[in-house]
Parts: sequence; structure tokens; C-alpha cells
Amino acid sequence: MHIQSIPMWEGSGNNYAYLVVDDKSKDAVIIDPANPSEVLPVLKKQVDSGDVKLTNIINTHHHHDHAGGNSEMVVHLSSPSLVPNSRLTHPQLKHYKLPIIGGKDCSKVTKTPKHGETFTIGDSIKVKALHTPCHTQDSICYLFEDGNDKAVFTGDTLFIGGIPPPVNRQSERRLTHEALGCGRFFEGTAEEMHKALNETLAALPDATKVYPGHEYTKGNVKFGIKIMQTEPIKKLEAFANSNKETQGKFTIGDEKLHNVFMRVDDPEVQKVVGKSKPVDVMAALREMKNAS
Repeated sequence: MHIQSIPMWEGSGNNYAYLVVDDKSKDAVIIDPANPSEVLPVLKKQVDSGDVKLTNIINTHHHHDHAGGNSEMVVHLSSPSLVPNSRLTHPQLKHYKLPIIGGKDCSKVTKTPKHGETFTIGDSIKVKALHTPCHTQDSICYLFEDGNDKAVFTGDTLFIGGIPPPVNRQSERRLTHEALGCGRFFEGTAEEMHKALNETLAALPDATKVYPGHEYTKGNVKFGIKIMQTEPIKKLEAFANSNKETQGKFTIGDEKLHNVFMRVDDPEVQKVVGKSKPVDVMAALREMKNAS
């Protein structure tokens, strides 16, 4: 399994799309290709040369900065004759009938997998859909497994060291998320986010690498270190300060140690927020992050 990160809107949304390729068959999927003008140049050479065979678009949730590129991606991955006056300048890729897997509210979605449903990519990759409603009610994380290699694509549910940050109102049309360990509770509750992080995702093998929808780690660390000054979060701070990108560098096991939103049972965290019940701790942390 090969994972290629494609940064989008650097300096504003700091999004990631991900191209995941099965090493044996070269079958591939593209995850959250929200900005086709940045994604298509990366795909074109690989697809047209036969290095990869794109089989699906996958979305983690319906927000425009994750699923908003679906329509243009489908057009540009279709026959050139269908779009003679397309506003994008990139030549069309080879013709594919490209299904879109995602939550029920994602643009142009053709398949919404049930919670726990599995599907395959090529010969070796097994994918399991994990419903994690809260940031949006159609949020889905995807566990990819290829032998002992495991990765989870978490969209705006889980971020390295936290959840999403407060929305920048000037960018609100596109950036409907936020960061610091987990996403804003736009369509859900603290109880739902607690379940998503500390039951659904925390149950994954500790060695599972985390690939979030945005690069928010530096901001997450600034908040998290105010809550707990442990060695794991200090190590995360050092890494974030010396590395531009952190996706795929940390695991679910790491998140359980340095992400305050996954430490709602920690007495130190409970003391800081003045709450003891896990759901109440989650809600208090989110409010503190919103205000920071």
C-alpha cells in the first residue's frame, strides 16, 4: 500500500487529499480531492501512464472543502468530449466510470457504506468504513489494511494532537471545519465525539497510522500543552516545530497519549477542566478550544 499526500490550499485551509495505491494491481483511490486544480496535475501523469488505475473517489464527509471537488473530478476523469468548454485547463485523464464512496450528503455520492462494512482496493487492501457522526452526521473514517500495514483516514473527526480549530470567518465558505485533536461539533454532540474518538477510533490497533484531513498539529499542540505538560505532548511539540507535515507520522497509540480529547479519563485533564465524567470533559475541552 502506497499513500501519497496532496496538500491543498496551503496557508489557509491546509487540507490534504490522499492517493492510495495497491502495490500489486495498481488500483487506486483518491480521498477528499476537494480542489481539482491542485489534485488533477498530480493524478494525470500517473493515470495516463498506467502507473495507477483510479477506481474510486472516497469522501470523509460532505463539507465543501472535502467533497466539493467531486463534480469537477468526475468531469475531468470522463471522456473529453463531455466537457469541451470546461473552465479547468488540465487535459482530461483517461476515461473511467468513477464511483464516489462517501456519506449520504456528499456531492454526487454513489455508495454510502454501512458502519463496519468492508470493501477492497485491488488485490491487497481491505477498507472498513467507520461511522463517526458529530462534526457532520455523515462523517465516515476509513481503516485501510494491507497485511500488517494499517492506516486510518479521519477527515475532520480526528487530527494529530487534537480536533479542528475555530472557523476563520473570512474563509468560512470553504473551511467549514477546525482543529485541535478533533473536529468542531457542527452537527453533533460531545457524547457523539467521545464515542467517535474514544470508542470507535481508540479501538483500532495502536499501530494504525493517522491521516487527517488538515495539517493542524502546531495549533493543536499550543492548546494541548496548556492542558497537560506530559512527555508525549512535548515530543509532539518538538516534531511539529521542526516538520511542516505530520500526517502519517503518528499512530492511534500516539494519539491516546498526546491528544487531550482522547484523554478524557485522565485525572490531570479532568482537574484542568473541572469535570469528571468523560462526556462532560469532552464538552469542556471543546469550549476551551473554541475560546482559545
